[in-house]
Amino acid sequence: MIRALYSAASGMTAQQINIDNIANNLANANTTGYKSRRAQFQDLLYQNMVAPGSSSAQNTIIPAGLQLGLGTRAASNEIVFQQGSFTNTSNPLDLVIQGNGFFQIKQANGELAYTRNGAFQLDNTGSLCTSDGNLVQPQITLPPAAQGVHIAGDGTVTYSLPGQSQAQNAGQITLATFQNPAGLSSQGASLFSPTDASGAAIVGAPGGTDGQGTILQGYIEQSNVSVVDEFINMITSQRAYEANSKVVKAADEMYQQANNLKQ
Repeated sequence: MIRALYSAASGMTAQQINIDNIANNLANANTTGYKSRRAQFQDLLYQNMVAPGSSSAQNTIIPAGLQLGLGTRAASNEIVFQQGSFTNTSNPLDLVIQGNGFFQIKQANGELAYTRNGAFQLDNTGSLCTSDGNLVQPQITLPPAAQGVHIAGDGTVTYSLPGQSQAQNAGQITLATFQNPAGLSSQGASLFSPTDASGAAIVGAPGGTDGQGTILQGYIEQSNVSVVDEFINMITSQRAYEANSKVVKAADEMYQQANNLKQ
């Protein structure tokens, strides 16, 4: 019975973590470029009462054995990089990536971060930046008189000036891919940083040979959270938590009966 108490308690703890993960997904259902996370669990150690395959007599092997599990634990909450839906904004500085890849962002501390949120703006120097003022890398700067900004699928940025018919080149936006994007570390503000699990960034032109997607101007990528799926997961988690709490109650009642045997 003591095993039942601890196993059920570990199950309740695991479902609490699952609900926390679901709550964060639902809270970011309308966050541009947000990628949902899926909680994953592992069973814990097993106590071998009778080891499978051991001998019960001469030339006789126990086919199944008796192993009692000791509960579960949360192992990870993997980032799901499924493409979110696109929304047309008609803003020339709004960009989405069709396919794989991340925009490169230079943070205030000088380190690079990566994002799928392409809702960009211009700062006071005319440089392309995020809503937090972090610059897009490679840096793209437009003059004050720039008009008719066009960003091609390969990331090439051009603009026109009043009285001139020839388009001016402002540079090219490159994209980064990772061998294991699920290993990226979330930093908040829709930013990710690389880890040893993700591998180093592979930088190239959109639509290049390294698997980068292409850029589409005038759109933003919505969160890939499915509200319906999250509600179903929440109900399942609630019922699992309830079932584990009933196991705790049943084990407690069995203890109570055992303690009252002398009476």
